[in-house]
Amino acid sequence: MSLASMTGFARAQGATGTHAWAWELKSVNGKGLDLRLRLPPGWDGVEPAVRAATSRALARGNVTATLTLTREGVAPTVRVNEEALAAVIAAIGRIAKRVDAAPASLDGILGLKGVVEIVEAEESDAERGAAEAAVQKGFETALADLVTARRSEGTALEQILRDRVTAIAKLVDQAEASPGRKPEAIRARLAEQVKALLDTDVKLDADRLHQEAALLAAKADVREEIDRLKTHVAAAREMLKNGGAVGRRLDFLAQEFNREANTLCAKANDGVLSAVGLELKAVVDQFREQVQNLE
Repeated sequence: MSLASMTGFARAQGATGTHAWAWELKSVNGKGLDLRLRLPPGWDGVEPAVRAATSRALARGNVTATLTLTREGVAPTVRVNEEALAAVIAAIGRIAKRVDAAPASLDGILGLKGVVEIVEAEESDAERGAAEAAVQKGFETALADLVTARRSEGTALEQILRDRVTAIAKLVDQAEASPGRKPEAIRARLAEQVKALLDTDVKLDADRLHQEAALLAAKADVREEIDRLKTHVAAAREMLKNGGAVGRRLDFLAQEFNREANTLCAKANDGVLSAVGLELKAVVDQFREQVQNLE
């Protein structure tokens, strides 16, 4: 199964009966799946089907779906609000007895808000049902295009992530081969430190000094960190190979990469290993940044 990005865009449009419709879908990164619907008034009936289709197709991402609708070829109906008109005429009659003014004109009365209403012709249940079915099908078409767009970007992300994992593996090999972590190098540095302490005027217990030296030698060993980094590299490659919605797991793995890189830097006791550790941290940051875009 291929990987998918969480970012994408898709659009679908069509017409059925007197309705012309268009869907626009936009998707960005998100911790979970969040669908935000923008529907025209009176079209809430399509929401359950739209949400169900989205849950089946996507695992993560903030998705905004906007539906625009127009009715074509339908003559509007002009309707007079008789109650409002009667109230206006009565008010004009009362005012005319108190104020000397020109009589109200017909166009002036009809121009008052609420007196005349222009409404679209009512549609039958069959027409509305056919329109809703077409709109739902149109959403599924746009959703399929969005999935394709996210997978296309996911393919590009996969290659970037594979390159980062390869770079991490090479740096781990460099850390393992670092001359500074060889036992003889560690012993030599410890011997120099012990000699420097013994040459001072401070009296030191030889046994305690030996224990401290052994402890320092153990802390300087980065064998465990290297082994765990290699395990993480193998796990990352396996996830990328299997594909699917692995964004969360890869994000967790990136945190583990970062933890081991930090420990390696803290334990580094020579310039070469420190440089490798710092570069490793930089590549891990790049890896995690790209993982944030993955479903």
